[in-house]
Amino acid sequence: MKTIYLILLSWVCLCAPVSAQTEMDSLESFSYHMQHLQEVTVTGLTGTTRANHSPAPVSVVSPRVLQETSSTNIIDAVAHQPGVSQITTGSGISKPVIRGLGYNRIVTVNGGIRQEGQQWGDEHGIEVDAQSVHSVEILKGPASLMYGSDAMAGVLVLHEQPVLPQGQMAATIGGEYQTNNHLWDYTVDFAGNKGGVVWNWRWSQKDAGEYKNKQDGKVWGSQFREHALTGMLGVNRRWGYSHLKLSAYHIKPGLIEGEREEETGRLLPSEAFQKIYHYKAMLDNSFIIGNGSLKAVIGYQQNRREEYEEADELGLDFRLHTVNYDVHYTQTNDRWQWAAGISGMWQHSENLGEEFLIPSYRLFDIGAFASVTRQFEKLTLSGGLRIDHRHLHSYAQFEDSEERFVDFSRHFNGLTGSLGLIYRITPQWNVRMNLSRGFRAPNLSELGSNGEHEGTFRYEIGNRSLSPEHSWQLDMGVDYSSKILTTQLSLFANHISNYIFLQRLDDTGDRYQYMSGNARLWGGELMIDFHPVEPLHFENTFSYVNAVQLHQPLESRYLPFTPAPRWTSDLRYNLIKEGRGLANTYISVGLACYLRQSHVHTANETETVTPSYTLVNLSAGTDIRYHGKKVMSVFLHATNLFDRAYQSHLSRLKYAEKPGVCNMGRNIGVKVLIPIAL
Repeated sequence: MKTIYLILLSWVCLCAPVSAQTEMDSLESFSYHMQHLQEVTVTGLTGTTRANHSPAPVSVVSPRVLQETSSTNIIDAVAHQPGVSQITTGSGISKPVIRGLGYNRIVTVNGGIRQEGQQWGDEHGIEVDAQSVHSVEILKGPASLMYGSDAMAGVLVLHEQPVLPQGQMAATIGGEYQTNNHLWDYTVDFAGNKGGVVWNWRWSQKDAGEYKNKQDGKVWGSQFREHALTGMLGVNRRWGYSHLKLSAYHIKPGLIEGEREEETGRLLPSEAFQKIYHYKAMLDNSFIIGNGSLKAVIGYQQNRREEYEEADELGLDFRLHTVNYDVHYTQTNDRWQWAAGISGMWQHSENLGEEFLIPSYRLFDIGAFASVTRQFEKLTLSGGLRIDHRHLHSYAQFEDSEERFVDFSRHFNGLTGSLGLIYRITPQWNVRMNLSRGFRAPNLSELGSNGEHEGTFRYEIGNRSLSPEHSWQLDMGVDYSSKILTTQLSLFANHISNYIFLQRLDDTGDRYQYMSGNARLWGGELMIDFHPVEPLHFENTFSYVNAVQLHQPLESRYLPFTPAPRWTSDLRYNLIKEGRGLANTYISVGLACYLRQSHVHTANETETVTPSYTLVNLSAGTDIRYHGKKVMSVFLHATNLFDRAYQSHLSRLKYAEKPGVCNMGRNIGVKVLIPIAL
C-alpha cells in the first residue's frame, strides 16, 4: 500500500485534527521516517508541527513498529523507547516511566481524553486495549501547559486508527500466540466511510497463563484475562466533524503473593486476583470557524477495581467516576500558530468493599491556557502559559465504630508554562532548547491512604500536609541526519520542589508513609542509527537518569524506582522490499543491556542494588502478497533468547518474599494480521 493516511488526533494538544497524506514506497519506509523524526506531523504543541520543529523531545512509535513488537500490553510495547521504562508486576501489569518519573506524574491520553483510573496504585496498569492503538506519541518533560496537573514527567498519546477515505470499508483479523505463558490474543476490526458517515468497531480478547523462568519455575498469580470492545460512530462534513466514541474494557489479573515453601523454596499457588472494569463514552467535535477551528470534547469514564482474596471473598472495591471537558480555539497561518481555551475534569470516588485503602472523595479541576508559535526562516519559537485550580474533598469513614478516614479538604493552584526554540543550522543539523514549568497536585492516595495493598506487600499511610510538586526542567538537544547516519542527543535537567515519595518506616515491617523533599534529576538519551546501505540498519540507543533527593544522608539520597542505565542495540536487514509474493521482509537481532543500578534508596531497606544483565532478542517478519495485494502480515519473535534469569530494577516482584521473583524467561511468539478490503 503506497499511500499512507495519517491522522493525528489531539485533545488538549491545542489543534484540530489534520490529515497528512504521505507518498512512500512501503510501510517499512513509513516506519523509518517515523522513527527518525524528519517529516512526521506530531501533536501536543500549538497546532500540528513536524517533529524536527519541536523544541521539546518527542518520540513517535509508528503502526508498523507496534505490529513488529512483541508485548503483553500497550505499555510493554513502548517501554523500549529511549528514556521510557515500565514498572511491572508480572507480565500483565505495566505502568509507564518517563525519565525516572511515573505514576501520577505521567498523563496517558487515549482516544482524545486523558485516561483516568486508579493510576496511583501499583498493582494494575493502564486500562487500554493494545490492539486499538494505531500509533503512540511520547512527550518527554513537563507538559502541564497542554494537560494541566499530573503531566510533570510527560505524556503518552495513544492514537486510534485514522478514519478511512471516503467510500471505503475495510476489516482486519489478527491473532498472536506466545509460548512462555501460552498467551492467545485475538482481534477483529471493521471500519468504513460512506457518504461522510464514519465508523470503526473492534473486539479484542487476550488470555494468558502463568509465566515461567528457570529460577522460580511457574510464577503463580501471574495469569490474566482481558476483553475489550471499542467503537466510533460519527459524521465528517465540510464544517468539521462530530464523533461518538465508546469503549468497554475488562481485565482479570491474578495477584502474585510471592510466598514460598520453607523446605523447597518453591513458589506457592495464589488464589488472590483482581477484576478491573473501565467504561468510557465521549463526544469529540471540531468546527471550522474562519481560518481556525473550535475543538469541543466532553467525556465520561467509569473505572471499577475489585480485589478478591479467594474466589468469592471480595476485599477492596473502588469505583471512580470522571467527567473530562476541553474547549479551545486554534488558528494557524504561514508564520503564526496560536491557541487558547479551558480544560479540566470532575471526579467522584466510592468505597464499596469491606476493606479500605483510600477514602471516598470528590475532585474538581479547571485550567485556562494560551500558547503561540512563531516560525522564521531557520528559527522556530514557541511558548505559553496556563493556570490551574484543583479542589479536593475527602470524606470521613468509620470501621467498627472507629474513624478510619477523617474529613478534610484541600485546594491547589498552579501556574505553568514553557518557552522553547529550535534552530535549523543546516538541512542536516538542528539544535533545540526548551524551558518548562511543571505542576502536580498530590493525589488522594498520597494524602489519605490508610490500609494494606494486598498485591504490593505494603501498608500505606498518607500525609495530609503534603504540598504540590513544582518543577523547572531544561531540555537541550541536537539532531543530525544524512544518507548513512542519523543521530539524536537529548539532555535534560529537572529540579522538583516538594517531590513526594513512599518510604518504609522501619526495616522489619511493611508500613510505608508518603514523604516529600526537594529532588534533582538529570540525564538524557542518545540514538545513533548507522545505515551504510539502504537494506541495513544498525541502531544503538543509550538512556540514563540520575535522580537524587537534595540535602539527605546517603541512605535516603537516591529516589526510589529510578531506571537503571540502559543500552540497546539492534541490527536489522531488510531482505525483500518489494516482491511478487513477499514484501517488507526483514530479520533483526537485538541486545538490551541493563547496567548495574547501585543508586538506590536504602533507608529501612526500601530498595536494594540490582546487578546488570543482558537480554538477546530475535525477530523476523514479512507481508505476503497475492496478485499484487497484501493478504497477510506475519511476525516472529524470540525474547530473552538465552533464558536469562533476572530481576528488573523496576519490577515490584523484586521485593516479594526473599529472594524475590524473577521476570519472564524465554518467550517465542508468532503474530498474524489479515486485512480484508470490502
